[in-house]
Amino acid sequence: MSEVRLAAESRTEFGKGAARRTRRSGKIPAVLYGHGSDPKHLALPALEFARVVREHGTNAVLSLELNGGSELALTKTVTTHPIKNYIEHVDLLLVQRGEKVTIDVPVVLVGDAAPATLVTQELSTIQVEADALNLPEHVEVQIAGVEAGTQIHASDVVLPAGTSLVTDGDALVAAVNAAPTAAQLDGAEAEAEPADDES
Repeated sequence: MSEVRLAAESRTEFGKGAARRTRRSGKIPAVLYGHGSDPKHLALPALEFARVVREHGTNAVLSLELNGGSELALTKTVTTHPIKNYIEHVDLLLVQRGEKVTIDVPVVLVGDAAPATLVTQELSTIQVEADALNLPEHVEVQIAGVEAGTQIHASDVVLPAGTSLVTDGDALVAAVNAAPTAAQLDGAEAEAEPADDES
């Protein structure tokens, strides 16, 4: 994944009032930390950052242009307003070229399992370790034609070169089971109905 350039400004005011003023000016309050350095309080352009998250996901590597220099950062936490759905705050993690980082990547199931099966996805993300500048956007699990009774564990997921699994290899990612028949569904409904009172 390539770096995404983003202009950032230093923030000198803190607290809720200052954060509100930052957001009113079209920017998002953010904190950059890591590598034992003091946290840096920043303001990111709201529209550009929202576009980066939409197009590249939260694992995008940001090249922050700040005070005449640049810093590489990974999005750690994005806090969104629960009702109005705008980004309230962002935590960024300082990274260096060649550094390995641990991230959560989405698991995408590809294809259709065998007929008369039901697929249950138990994990929507798995944790992996990869080079900070070569992070996978997602991992794919092929389930085309997979028969009932198949279980796919984290250790079965094919990872890109240079990426290693952090999630427990025994963790269940997806299960393919036999779909219930119409008769079974009817039987379950009949059991759920209260018996008539014969007294």
